[in-house]
Amino acid sequence: MCFGFLGLQFGLALQNANVSRIFQTLGADVNDIPALWIAAPLTGLIVQPIVGHYSDRTWNRFGRRRPYFLLGAVFASLALLGMPNSPSLWMAVGLLWILDASINVSMEPFRALVGDQLPTRQGPAGFAMQSFFIGVGAVVASLSPWCLAKLGVANVATNGGIPDTVRYAFYLGGAVLLGAVLWTTLTTREYTPVQLRSFADAVPERPPADVSRAARPGVWLMLAGTAVLVAIGHFALEKEVYLLAGGLIAFGVLLTWLSRTTSRGMLREIVGDLYGMPDAMRRLAGVQLFSWFALFAMWIYATAGVTQTMYGTSDTSSALYNEGANWVGVLFAAYNGFGALAAAVIPFMVRRWGLRTSHVVNLCLGGAGLLSFVYIRDPRWLLASMVGVGFAWASILSLPYAMLSDHLPTAKMGVYMGIFNVSIVVPQVLAASMLGMLLRLCFHNRPIWALGLGGISLLMAAVCTLYVRKPQATRK
Repeated sequence: MCFGFLGLQFGLALQNANVSRIFQTLGADVNDIPALWIAAPLTGLIVQPIVGHYSDRTWNRFGRRRPYFLLGAVFASLALLGMPNSPSLWMAVGLLWILDASINVSMEPFRALVGDQLPTRQGPAGFAMQSFFIGVGAVVASLSPWCLAKLGVANVATNGGIPDTVRYAFYLGGAVLLGAVLWTTLTTREYTPVQLRSFADAVPERPPADVSRAARPGVWLMLAGTAVLVAIGHFALEKEVYLLAGGLIAFGVLLTWLSRTTSRGMLREIVGDLYGMPDAMRRLAGVQLFSWFALFAMWIYATAGVTQTMYGTSDTSSALYNEGANWVGVLFAAYNGFGALAAAVIPFMVRRWGLRTSHVVNLCLGGAGLLSFVYIRDPRWLLASMVGVGFAWASILSLPYAMLSDHLPTAKMGVYMGIFNVSIVVPQVLAASMLGMLLRLCFHNRPIWALGLGGISLLMAAVCTLYVRKPQATRK
């Protein structure tokens, strides 16, 4: 059931470790990279709630969730094959949109599938098993360019383009992603909707919240977006901040419009479920906000920060830069490897300390790991930093979902898992909108400080976790 995550994370790890490198190789300025990365969170924000809504209502001979993650895997594999052959920067950006949208189409039903299939008492172990396969897939994917270089594949392109090490790693990723998802599709059976509702631990469905009173929050969001627009003009802020202002205004308009109309449909139901989300999801939103801000900062700026600070170059055509970029791939493989090991340890931590305390400990380890990037100058010592990041990564991928799934109605597992992704997407939009500005204004355009900010953000996530109520006692 969880094996497909190996393939999905293989694709995501190649994206996280190499897309900034591809963008810089095709001519992107380091300060423009956050805006180019905005494809990832925006597609998740739009795609996952919609896919979750429809997968909750799907049942045919292919199953409930499986048709969606198989379709997503096909398009994600095609995007992986095309990205390293991009003739221009904007082609690569477009393929990133397709790749991330396709992975999101697959990822959301996979999360819901685990919630569908497992009883409450097996939830932490099931989501930890996801983290294990995610770690294994990401280790191999992140190490691929480095290993290919060791095998003699050219790591610097003669024409200044994308090296063969990256190109062949993406080809391998396309095959692994499709093969792993196919394995889960062909070997996993699903419970019918009637069976799911009959289980003793099924949380009863409740109707979407009434959004007729959403006009006031909508107005406040529009005012906040307008204030950000004014600040952009007054303080000459970066263009990426327009994304934040536009998002606030757009969602405010949507809430206001829905509060004035009586029409029924997918959009109204999704927003109603969002507006009336369970209390546990609302409290976990702050934890997710700071956790994913930190991860996105690492994914965007690790390559630029390590190559500039520890290898002394930002020249993407130089051998030294590509050596440093490959080492970042090794570091990404390391934290995913440590995450896979942590996935085996986390169930024991949960039994000993409980879900909440275990998550606090792991987030503090990750915060310390990212903060150490600011002080370490020998890149080999960064492997030690990745131990803490790996524990935080495994915990972020499992324990919030385990804390949440016990509170979700069975018939709406998909849409609520998709809505929960909003708390992952929003911090990534914030990171893409604000990190470039913060580095320019406060840190003299030194990208290594983005990882320091990520460390502080993980510590803030640990503080927020203390305010999450403990899950209900396990139901029989």
